Amino acid sequence: MTLRPALLHPFGAGPLPRGRTLLVACCAGLALSAAAPASAGANTGPYAALGDSFSSGLGIPAQTDTTCGRSDHNYPTLLAAAIGAAAVSDVTCAGATTQHVTGAQGDISPQIDAVHADTAVVTLGIGGNDLDLAGTIERCVLLAYLSPNGAPCKTSYSLGGTDEIGSRINATAPKVAADLQAIRAKAPQARILLVGYPALVPDDGSACRSTVPLAAGDFPWLRDKTRQLNSVLARQAAANGATFVDTYTPSVGHDACKPAGVRWIEPTDTAAAAGFHPNAAAHRSTAAKITALLGS
Repeated sequence: MTLRPALLHPFGAGPLPRGRTLLVACCAGLALSAAAPASAGANTGPYAALGDSFSSGLGIPAQTDTTCGRSDHNYPTLLAAAIGAAAVSDVTCAGATTQHVTGAQGDISPQIDAVHADTAVVTLGIGGNDLDLAGTIERCVLLAYLSPNGAPCKTSYSLGGTDEIGSRINATAPKVAADLQAIRAKAPQARILLVGYPALVPDDGSACRSTVPLAAGDFPWLRDKTRQLNSVLARQAAANGATFVDTYTPSVGHDACKPAGVRWIEPTDTAAAAGFHPNAAAHRSTAAKITALLGS
């Protein structure tokens, strides 16, 4: 099925009104010492899950919170079961930015309110919405009609030799660092894990225009921007006492261009997940990855 521009919201467009169909979602820092790792498979203390729609499980059955696009098959739910969390507070929400970790998201309380002094594990998946990647990809789809075999989106964001998306990514770094520091201040003994973003399009730069309507040359550009975002997130995790969770490497070969049953990213709204969002298989992989990290 061909993607419609309205469905390309990779990190959530914001909290969704209740009852509406889910058509939309998607530096330097003070170095802090990491806390001792939690023991996977054993009973752990309270667990708090923070983040955007890539963490909430937008569109994955069954949706337990239609305002935030939260699923009972997202990786926070699976991880909580795997580590035997004593209590779980999943406040992941579609449309969340780094600002909403410590500040309100409309009528929704700051996500950090879920973190307490006795919290043992915190996962945070954030950063994509700070880049307005939803709007970026919508723009890319529209530009693809003008130059389907070129790289019109890359060109439009690189006028005058600038790298506008790269600049947005770099500007997000100190905001992520501040969030990690705020979490550490509230939960000094917690294991904090910063979750990266998966491969949305083929890692080899190939195109699948019949499935994802980007221009052929914009597929490798989007891949490169995803990699750049993950690199920035990894550096912020290392500088701020957190563990980076690489979800990109395991997802290579499971991008939105692949057929159902192989892909972990849905190319459009399906019964499996919202368009350009991870499906349940991706969340299972992320939960397994985090469980292994907690046990290391």
